[in-house]
Amino acid sequence: MLADYAVRVEQSRGRRYPEPPHPYRNDFQRDRDRVVHSRAFRRLEAKTQVFTRGYSDHFRNRLTHTLEVAQIARTVAVQLGLNEDLVEALALVHDVGHPPFGHAGEKALDAAMRDHGLSFDHNLHALRIVEDFELRYAAFRGLNLTFEVREGIIKHSHDYDAREFPELSEYLLDSKPPLEAQLIDLADEIAYTAADLDDGFESHLIDLEEIRQGVSGFDKFYEEAEKKWPDAIDKLKFNEALKRLLNGFVTDLIENTKANVNAAKVNGVEDVRKWPIRLVSFSPAVEEQRRRAKSFLYEKLYYSPVLDADKRDGERVIKDLFEFWMTTPESLPASYQEKAEDESLPRVICDYIAGMTNTYIFDQHQKYCGRALTAEKAGSAEKK
Repeated sequence: MLADYAVRVEQSRGRRYPEPPHPYRNDFQRDRDRVVHSRAFRRLEAKTQVFTRGYSDHFRNRLTHTLEVAQIARTVAVQLGLNEDLVEALALVHDVGHPPFGHAGEKALDAAMRDHGLSFDHNLHALRIVEDFELRYAAFRGLNLTFEVREGIIKHSHDYDAREFPELSEYLLDSKPPLEAQLIDLADEIAYTAADLDDGFESHLIDLEEIRQGVSGFDKFYEEAEKKWPDAIDKLKFNEALKRLLNGFVTDLIENTKANVNAAKVNGVEDVRKWPIRLVSFSPAVEEQRRRAKSFLYEKLYYSPVLDADKRDGERVIKDLFEFWMTTPESLPASYQEKAEDESLPRVICDYIAGMTNTYIFDQHQKYCGRALTAEKAGSAEKK
């Protein structure tokens, strides 16, 4: 049963290109399926979450992270009476605009674009992907997703100023997104906080004592696990504590959002849109706990010297290739050369690079730039 404030698929604002209804899937279910079958979604398997390459087959990549976000978001959606189909579609599409090499890649691509008076934003790039780049249908370009999914792609984690982004005016930039879209950002935060603690511990870049001391609430859960399973190995006790930490975040998100909705007395989606702040949120205490965990991860994992070589390599690969294609655009694939006749060359190069997987961009760098990378040298030396 959907809550009064949930988005109803029968009230969708529809697709850019009208299509007949499907006999046994509603429009949000079809959007979800179109995302899953897209090339951009498949490429997430070979894009960085935190660890770039050569560490472990068990560490998260951008695809497995996306699946974890979808699982958490669906769980919360059901408890809040939200439209689970819309939530799942938004969770699965929320990261398709990320370039290779994670946030280091996004930083490098944005820097390259700013040299030409432009910028790169992975949410806006995701919209370009589903609107134009995906070619699966004879009747139209892109995936022809519903308005609600396209709106959620750009608004789930960021509020864009209508004066600064007039090209996005159709997406109601002066109002908040529905709760289904608001939920995705915090499901994302929960997923990567838990996952990165797990991968950081497994990689030995963060030790157990650091996590027990630096992550609020974790030590209490670990002590409970020690009392219940004193003979278990540390990793299993770690797993039990991390599971409880994740569960605490999810439970608080559900309960606090319910309290926010009740206090705001929203009766429908338009009430949610008109509310001055986002209603999906953690309680102040848990929000502070999340912030501290995020700061801990930045200090101990994301800025770890061990990962610096990979980040520098990724940034240099993007910089090298961007500069190469700016001076040698005839080396771009024919389809991108054609796009450059209608769009600026920097934007076309940005689109091309952003769609690449880690493996493919390394191949392109070797082909056109031919320079050895520090991480490759270090990896070879370590194996020897």
